[in-house]
Amino acid sequence: MTDVITRVENGVGRITLNRPRALNAITLGMVHAIGSALASWAHDTEVRFVLLDGAGERGLCAGGDIRALYDALLVDEVGVPEVFFREEYRLNAQIARFPKPYVALMDGIVMGGGIGVSAHGSVRVVTERSRLAMPETGIGFVPDVGGTWLLGRAPDELGTHAALTAFQMVADDAILCGLADVCVPSDKLADLAASLLECAADDIGACIRSFEIAPQPGALRGAKSWIAVCYAHTTVEAILDALRAQTAPGAAQAVEEIGRKSPTSLKITLRALREARGEHRLEPCLEREFRLAMACMKRPDFREGVRAALVDKDRNPSWSPGLLLDVTEETINAIFAAPSYGGLGLVM
Repeated sequence: MTDVITRVENGVGRITLNRPRALNAITLGMVHAIGSALASWAHDTEVRFVLLDGAGERGLCAGGDIRALYDALLVDEVGVPEVFFREEYRLNAQIARFPKPYVALMDGIVMGGGIGVSAHGSVRVVTERSRLAMPETGIGFVPDVGGTWLLGRAPDELGTHAALTAFQMVADDAILCGLADVCVPSDKLADLAASLLECAADDIGACIRSFEIAPQPGALRGAKSWIAVCYAHTTVEAILDALRAQTAPGAAQAVEEIGRKSPTSLKITLRALREARGEHRLEPCLEREFRLAMACMKRPDFREGVRAALVDKDRNPSWSPGLLLDVTEETINAIFAAPSYGGLGLVM
């Protein structure tokens, strides 16, 4: 079985992630297949636009195949994660730069690497079943695949909240944060895809709007005011103090969620989000994320986080260090320092 199906149907370049038993988790082979298809379609006059979806009933994509990276690290194959992240992030940039409309159907679970192959597209469709998240702080990692660019630009500190807590967004939340554009009923996606196959590139928006529904209000809409205040602080410790001073039930839950995450990942993530805000393009953020990803591969929290979440599944990681106050500024500066190896080659 092919892990990703690429084909041209009636002038539409179609990409279907096809590992439903693994919730379409992305492998290096899938990255290469998608990239090759996009390269061939970019200047093919017979291809009007691209349409991305996922096989199965559970969702578009649960993220990158993190378990495979964990297994590689266990046998000291550090080069495996380096190649994977380098190629994956280059694909994210390729999608963002794609010269034709790129329509992503973000039904069901869309997390981590799934965000990377969808949210950088030009038209992002969610449904009432959609659950979007960047859960990396919970596995000793950082939001990547351009996640710091996307979440760093979200209004009212909503992206900071989502990144630090690994908050799962429903359709309304995703649209509010700028990770999606329009909500369509999940039972109409097949009809939408069929209509798009008959659609000119200039008519994509009108076609999708003909299926549009108003999403049910998400949790973020009513929490914007206290999120904007609490997450405006410059340190994770100050954010937690502000959350503890809040009376909103959601604030207490945020404190609890942040408390479960890797202290090192939390501090790296907050700084990366703030630095992303100063960028005018996605590519510098991807270069920074690659640097951070490789630094995380060398630290104990990634292996421990994956072990607790995906291997032993005890949900009880032992972070090192285990307290925010023990994660020093010197440690964070070293993680952000320019690496000795080459970057992605996206920024000249």
